[in-house]
Amino acid sequence: MMRLSGWGPCCLLGVAVCTQTLLAQTQGVGCDGAVVLKAGRSGPCTTLAQTIAGLLEEPAVTRDHWGIAVVGMDGAPIYSLNDGQLFQPASNAKLFTTAAAMALLGAKVTYQTKVLARGVFDDGGKLTGHLMLVGNGDANLSGRVLPYVAPVPGERAAAEDSGFAPLRYLEEMADQMAATGLKSVQGDVIGDDTVFPWEAYAQDWAIDDAVWGYGAPVSALSINDNQIKVTVTPGDAVGAAASVVFDPAMPYYTLDVAVTTGAVKSGSTVQMERAPGSKVLRIYGAIGLHGQPDVEEIAIEDPAQYAALALKGMLEARGVRVTGEARARHRVLMDTESFWKESGAIEDAATKEGSPQQRIEPADDAAFGVAVTGEERTLASHVSPALAEDVVVTNKTSQNLHAELLLRQLGLARGRDGTIAQGARVVRQFLVSAGIDKDDFIFLDGSGLSGHDLVTPRAIARLLQYASGQTWFTGWKSSLPVGGVDGSLEGRFAKAPLKGKVFAKTGTLGEARALSGYVECASGRTVIFSIMVGNHLPQTHADRDVMDKIVEAIAAAN
Repeated sequence: MMRLSGWGPCCLLGVAVCTQTLLAQTQGVGCDGAVVLKAGRSGPCTTLAQTIAGLLEEPAVTRDHWGIAVVGMDGAPIYSLNDGQLFQPASNAKLFTTAAAMALLGAKVTYQTKVLARGVFDDGGKLTGHLMLVGNGDANLSGRVLPYVAPVPGERAAAEDSGFAPLRYLEEMADQMAATGLKSVQGDVIGDDTVFPWEAYAQDWAIDDAVWGYGAPVSALSINDNQIKVTVTPGDAVGAAASVVFDPAMPYYTLDVAVTTGAVKSGSTVQMERAPGSKVLRIYGAIGLHGQPDVEEIAIEDPAQYAALALKGMLEARGVRVTGEARARHRVLMDTESFWKESGAIEDAATKEGSPQQRIEPADDAAFGVAVTGEERTLASHVSPALAEDVVVTNKTSQNLHAELLLRQLGLARGRDGTIAQGARVVRQFLVSAGIDKDDFIFLDGSGLSGHDLVTPRAIARLLQYASGQTWFTGWKSSLPVGGVDGSLEGRFAKAPLKGKVFAKTGTLGEARALSGYVECASGRTVIFSIMVGNHLPQTHADRDVMDKIVEAIAAAN
């Protein structure tokens, strides 16, 4: 008999199990738990196990913690390694959030943003009262082009430059308002995001993430992905001050800039900092003469207030005088609830396909200081694209904010409120009903930014297999990045035979990495896989390279 080198102890201690081989060739199990095979017997599955074992013995990754699950489209196991152990999913968490959204909210659902005028209207176009810009969780109040189109390789910058204005939908609503004959507002412009409680960040989001666009606060009134593009360009001589440009150009942050132009080819050492709750953005460092501009996405501190400021400025540019201020209206969450508490079945009465529960009217006016006498009129509105189009953006580009908004929509439509906890509980109930073990996952947000999120590879494989039998599968699978083609896999699997054959979600968070999805194999068979890595060395991509080689081995062996 022989013992396969590189196979660890069995069960939760880390066995690499190749199910087809076990069924055909197992002679017994050694005293240390390693699988023992008959000598002289081999096949594709044995080759796959040996190939993976060899890859994981490479010095650059041998100390990493690996978990792998490979199954057929019917759920039949093919290979596993530590598939019952918990890993940080990073953005693989979006697989669960978007699947739940497609199943429970419906691919066709849309969300409406409104501008409500409340007060006394005079015949001359004067409103004595307030304008309420009421958000309802639309993730795409931006210049993004939908449906999603993959950028042409080498033309990404040009494609972005030719896009629509970031605040175009606010401009359209300002046009609608001016067309009503509105001339003046004796009151405030209020950005209202109270359809969801004000929970800007989930548990255990890193504090330094909050500076950047990928860690932007979550609001039911989100605008331009709640981020501002900041471009730092070198001056025309060494020692000259660099220029800083905001897009959108609307004044919002107070700038503290100390960026100089360095020597040619000296690169960029530009840093950007903002204290939590502050609207002072500090930009400092140096950027090399004739070098490429340093472009960063900076999070907007309060998206609802930012949207109100923008709308006020647009109205004034159209000749509508506004005497009051632009401010935000939030609903502070007073109740606390446990993420761990099991609840009953998902609410069926709250929704039906394509028409989930929504609340567009702001509530408790007196409590927020906006109660006025008179009447209410809808002056402008905008309807979002269908949810399925947003799911494509969320998964292709790994958009954290959009995943978080979907989580809150789930809580609002199928739970008791649009809270993080309610959304997480709805997702949990959905996953358990899909046949996933309740102890195989923990989600405290919708995007995977939380360091408390955990999941097993077998749970991801089960979700992927379950989804394949659902009516919404085709649209959901098409939202996954495609190897060598688009999204976060555009630069991976870029050559034959896997170009265009891998449909998978990436994930990266600190020293955790994941890749899970479907691969069309050499035989034409489609196989489900989930590969997760924990505790890889910082500042290295060796585990990602090995991960891609494992996918290649899976495709070749099946």
